[in-house]
Amino acid sequence: SSGINAEWPLRPGKENVEFEKIILEDIALLNIKYDKFSFTSNYFPDMLKYAEEMIRKGLAYVDDTDAATMKDEREKRTESANRSNSVAVNLQKWQDMVAGTDYGRTCCLRAKIDMQSDNGCLRDPTIYRCKNEAHPRTGTKYKVYPTYDFACPIVDSVEGVTHALRTTEYHDRDVQYYWFIDQLGIRRPCIWDFARLNLTHTVLSKRKLAWFVEQGLVSGWDDPRFPTVRGVMRRGMTVEAFKQFVILQGSAKSVVQMSWDKIWTINKKIIDPIAPRFTGLAKQGLVPVTVTGVSDHSKNCAKHPKNTEVGEKEVHYGSKVLLEGEDAAALTPGQMVTMINWGNMVVDHIATSGQLVTGLTLSPRLDNTDFKKTVKLTWLCDKPQNVGAVAVHYDNLISKAVLGKDEDYKSYIGHETEFETELVGDPCLAEVKKGDIIQLQRKGYYICDSPYQPASEFTGLPMPCMLINIPDGRMQQVPKTTLPPLASNGSAKTAPVAPSGNGTGVDAPAGGKPAPKPAAPAVSGNADAILTKDEIKAAVDKLLALKKQYKDLTGVDAPAGGKPAPKPAAPAVSGNADAILTQIGEQGTVVRNLKSQKATKDEIKAAVDKLLALKKQYKDLTGVDAPAGGKPAPKPAAPAVSGNADAILTQIGEQGNVVRNLK
Repeated sequence: SSGINAEWPLRPGKENVEFEKIILEDIALLNIKYDKFSFTSNYFPDMLKYAEEMIRKGLAYVDDTDAATMKDEREKRTESANRSNSVAVNLQKWQDMVAGTDYGRTCCLRAKIDMQSDNGCLRDPTIYRCKNEAHPRTGTKYKVYPTYDFACPIVDSVEGVTHALRTTEYHDRDVQYYWFIDQLGIRRPCIWDFARLNLTHTVLSKRKLAWFVEQGLVSGWDDPRFPTVRGVMRRGMTVEAFKQFVILQGSAKSVVQMSWDKIWTINKKIIDPIAPRFTGLAKQGLVPVTVTGVSDHSKNCAKHPKNTEVGEKEVHYGSKVLLEGEDAAALTPGQMVTMINWGNMVVDHIATSGQLVTGLTLSPRLDNTDFKKTVKLTWLCDKPQNVGAVAVHYDNLISKAVLGKDEDYKSYIGHETEFETELVGDPCLAEVKKGDIIQLQRKGYYICDSPYQPASEFTGLPMPCMLINIPDGRMQQVPKTTLPPLASNGSAKTAPVAPSGNGTGVDAPAGGKPAPKPAAPAVSGNADAILTKDEIKAAVDKLLALKKQYKDLTGVDAPAGGKPAPKPAAPAVSGNADAILTQIGEQGTVVRNLKSQKATKDEIKAAVDKLLALKKQYKDLTGVDAPAGGKPAPKPAAPAVSGNADAILTQIGEQGNVVRNLK
């Protein structure tokens, strides 16, 4: 990273030391190698000289005005009574500040720029404050400390920074930045503005995130639900994904509200080609399976079906195997299934107790290599070497995607966001180390948070392998078990599975949507649906043909969902309302002109009040807000939807449902 300097503007207070430590650790996590690391405090002596130089030039003054009065004066553009003090008086007061006297602690040093400026950042900003506190690096040597506004341009210039990268929230301060540079006669860096990136379903404020930690709602700053560097990396984000995401975003000038899907999709493309495949079955509801004509044996299989460099693992085979309950309940006698890493088999017999599946019998058909229209099943040989594991899935910390400006984030928390599922894993899971990224076949990607440990000599119990689910960028989780096409009578026979342990014992949820439950597993690329790609494509082509037919008939695109959008009610604008609209447009021009001419605050306020009164008068008369610019918005042309078009719309809605169901 040649030419990049890291700067930390350390101020008094223990909190800053803690955050400095965290930031340095995060930089290390991201594999960032900086050429130079410096502290702003290294330049405290230089900044004191620059501050005194500004006082002597009449460019700065010491102000003992209290904070509330100072804020009010800045808003009203009223000069402080201390602004006209002589250089000698200011130097004397400055010495009180530097010495940290009782009087000095009531003062601050302000730059003398322009109290009448429309840019509030130029209304004599504070550049030094007096604080009788110990500094983490300089101790009690100094009693005055520079503000960020004063320190940044000096350090950037002195250290040879060519481009100062700043978010657009500092844009109004750019003029102030260069004012300090020019008045001090030092080198001018180039400011490069970029917009900050906001992410959905979370908060990015340090203060708000600290609240979650303090309340014990998360495990710490590295909680996988947190948008911190260490949080998302603990959840399985890779450094390469971070880099690619930042490069794709570029340095946009407008603030972007981004969903997490994009960055997790990038991450999936990086980990999929190298993540070794393992098997893990939900412990609850396991069904014993007898495979006829098979003796116990093992062989090595590739850990990755498309990348031999990932290595091999030992797979155990035998007459006694285990299937997940969901899979067992979906099978029918005579059905051909594919046991992953084994081959095709036929379901000979399904043992039930009442309506519950208690066991299966399968016959190998390993000579049959037609895997296109078979259910893909993950399984494990029933061996004592199988490893215990726990899959942890996380939901969004904030239930609402985008919070309004005045909305309290605390109103959208409290829902369940952490789900654990006990698994029985294949013996090779014992080799997985902390930080390793793997794929559990037909479940998704996981990162090892803590490795498996054999039974302890003290407790006699093993420690399961803790696996944190890595999102793959999909908005919705796909059902884990894939079913074959429906029988000719439109139904497929399925039998419920006998639960192990406590079972579930719950009715199907309303609306056909599953209630939140531990680890709704994602489907990996190995769990291709039974429906072929051609069948789905045919259904999509039919949907597109219907949409084209609708557009040819009406001249407009078919509305979403196959239902015509409701027509907005047009306000009844009378002649009197038209006259008010004209006045609104004229008064808006008056307000804009006053602002551009830098009129007084009272003049602008009076004009704005008149404009608001006209808008209220219009709304009282018409029942709707006045359109922007004081001109009525053009009415959209309503498409001529005939009875035939309505029928096509209905077909579009039905075909859309067909496509969604197939997928």
